[in-house]
Amino acid sequence: MNFNVRGENIEVTPAIREYVEKKIAKLERYFTETPDANVNVNLKTYNDKRSKVEVTIPMPNLVLRAEEIHDDMYAAIDLITDKLERQIRKHKTKVNRKFREKGGVNNFFANFEEPGAVATEEEQEDLEVVRQKSFDLKPMDSEEAILQMNMLGHNFYVFTNAETNLTNVVYKRKDGRYGLIEAQ
Repeated sequence: MNFNVRGENIEVTPAIREYVEKKIAKLERYFTETPDANVNVNLKTYNDKRSKVEVTIPMPNLVLRAEEIHDDMYAAIDLITDKLERQIRKHKTKVNRKFREKGGVNNFFANFEEPGAVATEEEQEDLEVVRQKSFDLKPMDSEEAILQMNMLGHNFYVFTNAETNLTNVVYKRKDGRYGLIEAQ
């Protein structure tokens, strides 16, 4: 894994860099072959002394991403590692279930190795689809989509972009602002 550690309002000291690399490198134990991935780590500190840690690991067939805000940056890094570990386990459980149902193999997830843990029924229930909706995607701009999302009281809204005629998603971010996901 190649690490790219950046800091905003904070100097990334060798001790911080070493701690991040040591903690995130532990995720390699979930793979039979070490993934060739670039790990992007953003460290931010705010005026109220809180720290925000964001980790993104783009891999073939999967993007692992987590963020955490905490008073202690080292504690935030520990929590991020736990979140990423849960994501890997969840994806492994999902793939193993599909493998059992369909009898096929997904090359990427075939490389996963669970160190001494077995998926519980609770984890498997998290992946069950409990409701399904169908609707027409109406052409509109992102501002209209945000208004529609707010009227429905949802935290995301899928729509067809009137300019590009592609499917887009607007969503409400944790900071209260809005994000836009555009299909390519």
